[in-house]
Amino acid sequence: MPTTDPTSSPAPTPGDAAAPAACVVWSPELLGYDFGPGHPMAPARLDLTMGLVRALGLLDGAATARLLRPEPAADDVLRLVHDAEYVAAVRAASAHGTPDPHRGLGTEDDPVFPGMHEAAARIVAGSYEAAGLIAAGHVEHAVNVAGGMHHAKAGAASGFCVYNDAAVAIRRLLDDGAARVAYVDLDAHHGDGVEEAFWDDPRVLTVSVHQSGATLFPGTGHATDVGGAGAEGTAVNVALPRRTDGPRWLRAVDAVVPPVLRAFRPEVLVTQHGCDAHGEDPLSDLDVSVDAQRTALGWVHDLAHELSGGRWLALGGGGYAIARVVPLVWSAVVGEVVHRPVTAGEPLPEEWRARVAEVAGFDAPLAFGPPVDVRRWSNGYDPDDDVDRAVAATRRAVFPLLGLDPHFD
Repeated sequence: MPTTDPTSSPAPTPGDAAAPAACVVWSPELLGYDFGPGHPMAPARLDLTMGLVRALGLLDGAATARLLRPEPAADDVLRLVHDAEYVAAVRAASAHGTPDPHRGLGTEDDPVFPGMHEAAARIVAGSYEAAGLIAAGHVEHAVNVAGGMHHAKAGAASGFCVYNDAAVAIRRLLDDGAARVAYVDLDAHHGDGVEEAFWDDPRVLTVSVHQSGATLFPGTGHATDVGGAGAEGTAVNVALPRRTDGPRWLRAVDAVVPPVLRAFRPEVLVTQHGCDAHGEDPLSDLDVSVDAQRTALGWVHDLAHELSGGRWLALGGGGYAIARVVPLVWSAVVGEVVHRPVTAGEPLPEEWRARVAEVAGFDAPLAFGPPVDVRRWSNGYDPDDDVDRAVAATRRAVFPLLGLDPHFD
């Protein structure tokens, strides 16, 4: 079972005035999710993130956050969203190096490595247990930057994702009594595995803002994909063109995410903060700055308080610019979750920058950047702008299903 870090406060009871406001999932064992040299999903991105979190002092003080150190999830937890045969196949691949390409194991994206099952199951446990703490009222917010494995399917690995911790966490929230859970995915790639897991479930709203599947893996997430029978309107997809920059990306987020969340009124909000939409990321064609992503992060935090009583689980995800981008975005996520947000222009500590130079061989940025100006959707629609056309397609497809007016809401 997961354990609490000895420096953090003991497990509180619901309503305890001394209860920490947030839970941070972290253990060095999470670095064991390692597909090997040269693979984009490098453990260094997590190591540098948590190094920056410590250097910025975001976890200083026992009252700020409870630190959760997960052990690998049991098979019955994994089977909340994964087929038993698939879990057995992952175990065989992990223990014996047995590939199973039909189930996505042993492919270029998801090569087999020793201990793969335990490493992936540990990530799941972090998100699953954090969701349980939120559901029980022990914490308001929680974050697992190692999580966000949104491509994994019920019976197959996909896109660097072996087990789908996001889907397992949502299932935990439902099983613990949540009537409506919203999932917002800001990764450059469509959150296909989570959407598929809840395609027919009207209790779960999945919202994905991503580069169009016409130009990027996994090739899904079109504006007209709106949910299965009986759950129409609970899948929302904003498929953006290549080279969408930060201000226009924020405009797309603003045009869709707040209105659909307000219409759905979730009891808990789960968000995925894959940061591969950045212009330096090698695996996407978007150009969304660190600071634009920080702006969206603040928006979803505000929405969690407005709509869900503060009940919010934030996850990591993609992001392969491992030193100049990922640590900055995800340390900002941790800071927001523990109510110690990083600020515009805040310097990056010299000791952390020295570590980046040692690990990555180049200089890290000197500081977080300035706020990003946004032209809100309410200021008018431009039919000549390809981002505006993508946004309008989503609003036309899904807003009426949620009782919203695509032109005015």
